[in-house]
Amino acid sequence: MANEEDDPIIQEIDVFLARSLLEKLYLFQYPIRPASMTYDDVTHLSAKIKPKQQKVELEMAIDTLNPNYCRSKGEQIALNVDGTCTDETSTYSSKLMDKQTFCSSQAASNVSRYAAAVYKKGELHLTPLHGILQLRPSFTYLDKADAKHREREAANEGGDSSQDEAEDDVKQITVRFSRPETEQARQRRVQSYEFLQKRQAEEHWVHLHYYGLKDSRSEHERQYLFSQGHGLAENTELIKSPSEYLMMLMPPSVEEENDKPMAPSNVLSMAQLRTLPLADQIKILMKNVKVMPFANLMSLLGSGTDPTAVLRCVQQVALLVQGNWVVKSDVLYPKDTSSPHSGVPAEVLCRGRDFVMWKFTQDRWVVRKEVAAVTKLCPEDVKDFLEHMSVARINKGWEFMLPYDEDFVKKHPDIVQRQQMLWMGIQAKLEKVYNLLKEHSTPKKQEAQSARPLLVSGEQRVNMAKAKVKQNYGQLEKELQKQKAEMKSSDTSAKTDLPNIRIKEEPGGREEPMDTSAHGEGLNNGLVNGLHPAQGPPEPLNGHLPGGCIDRVAQELKAFVSSTFKKQFVLTLSELKRLFNLHLASLPPGHTLFSGISDKMLQDMVLDTGCKQILVPFPPQTAASPDELKVYALWEAGDTYDQHRQVLLEIFSKNYRVRRNVIQSQLSQECGEDLNKQEVDRVLK
Repeated sequence: MANEEDDPIIQEIDVFLARSLLEKLYLFQYPIRPASMTYDDVTHLSAKIKPKQQKVELEMAIDTLNPNYCRSKGEQIALNVDGTCTDETSTYSSKLMDKQTFCSSQAASNVSRYAAAVYKKGELHLTPLHGILQLRPSFTYLDKADAKHREREAANEGGDSSQDEAEDDVKQITVRFSRPETEQARQRRVQSYEFLQKRQAEEHWVHLHYYGLKDSRSEHERQYLFSQGHGLAENTELIKSPSEYLMMLMPPSVEEENDKPMAPSNVLSMAQLRTLPLADQIKILMKNVKVMPFANLMSLLGSGTDPTAVLRCVQQVALLVQGNWVVKSDVLYPKDTSSPHSGVPAEVLCRGRDFVMWKFTQDRWVVRKEVAAVTKLCPEDVKDFLEHMSVARINKGWEFMLPYDEDFVKKHPDIVQRQQMLWMGIQAKLEKVYNLLKEHSTPKKQEAQSARPLLVSGEQRVNMAKAKVKQNYGQLEKELQKQKAEMKSSDTSAKTDLPNIRIKEEPGGREEPMDTSAHGEGLNNGLVNGLHPAQGPPEPLNGHLPGGCIDRVAQELKAFVSSTFKKQFVLTLSELKRLFNLHLASLPPGHTLFSGISDKMLQDMVLDTGCKQILVPFPPQTAASPDELKVYALWEAGDTYDQHRQVLLEIFSKNYRVRRNVIQSQLSQECGEDLNKQEVDRVLK
């Protein structure tokens, strides 16, 4: 109370809010003017503005007759800028620096709390500001002077020789073709400083007309700073309670959205990630991490997640390499995309990256030059592949970034077996595309051993040796008993005459299981994707399956062969084996087909399902493998083109390369009807 008595209210002033110049009023902050530019004698020669950027450029005249103006300095500046000649393009037509340009910059990003006030006859009129601009001198004329100086130096060094002019006319031109721009590259370009500067430069200047302080138009515009009506209806913003008024004066400190750090569009927090379905969570994690052990993946998915469901989902987006999961190539390079480095389509990139992943299933080390030589891709793409899953070591190559996960391989042998089948199919495809030599597809023995580094103590080695001796002794004992049993059975059969029983003996003594790759022997020498050959599917006893399984295996195999040939009609043995391996990889563990299918069983089943082997006379110098030379075709499919297809197959049984017109005439002659182009194309397809 004492303080209020010491500071009594002297006068009460009515406050009004003027709206006539709302969103039109700017405050210009000029720099301190030199003595030669007093406020009264300053003349605005021109003014222009870019409304979107709130950028203003003013050109003001300088009083050259002022005693504080240095005339010699002004002449020197004009000479440096324009040179000796004077024309329309000259900056200073009077050969004297008689004007100065000012450019604006925003003094504050948020001006909602600022207003211009006018006091008149006991009333205070407020007009909100739309912007506060600081004007600073522009020195672009110095850039022009430097350009003139460089032009004069170039002219002095050029000379007047006609020979030099003739040589200057011939110039080498480099032509470059722009690569397809990806979405990420486009976003980086749009956010770059150069792009923003270009967009700002594209906005056109709006030229303004300047009115002086004492001009009648200026007097008229100043009247808009006063409120046009004093009624309460027009000033409801000023009728506030004390608490509301205080809130307007001191608003709470709320951080603006544009000041908050924005996360990239491709980044999700763990809280956001766990709101997605499990399959999407695993896909996003694998796409970002690229290589991950199964234990780490389970820890990121949170407690309570079913490991079986995770295993089912992770196999859709990743492949197993040395016991660790590596994201599939088609997840990183979707269809209809291309390389940001070379513009190569996604299909070629996926093939190259699959080759790198497959090499890491054979060995812990990969040489970059070897990958580039096989895939024929640019060094940047190859480096991207290797950085996804390996680390560069000096003078050694690229090493797989994670250690061999032996725990996962032991706990999930069925998953490992299925992944091995997938890799066999991928290997066959890569061998066909890249024409891999044997040294590429067959790992060395020491390399295969290095893919599974283990530290073994002396005591462990002794125990392993003892176990190996016991195992070998047991196998030798079984072999001896087996030979005795065979000798006894052969003696008995020689003495007993059974005319109704025919025993078919094969020269090999034992039917070999089907070779599922072009270099099966090389693959069995070492670890393939963490699976030792001893951990593979059980082999049939004495080359034959148990009696109860024969019918089921035959039915399953016949169903696969029938459905495959109804889709493809013509297949080589190599391609049929590749499709069979893919079919095995899609089957659940313990399926009857895992009991072991030999090449002979597969070929016999092909012939039993109505197919025939076409003896195509390939040239003797062909580089194809024996399995690629065996061609099987569906002889009768039950459609209208059976007769045409049989004629076509007979044609190819006589020659491996035939002209189209010969095929069309032969079909017309044998079938007794003229086939049009579409029908011939359908038969050939």
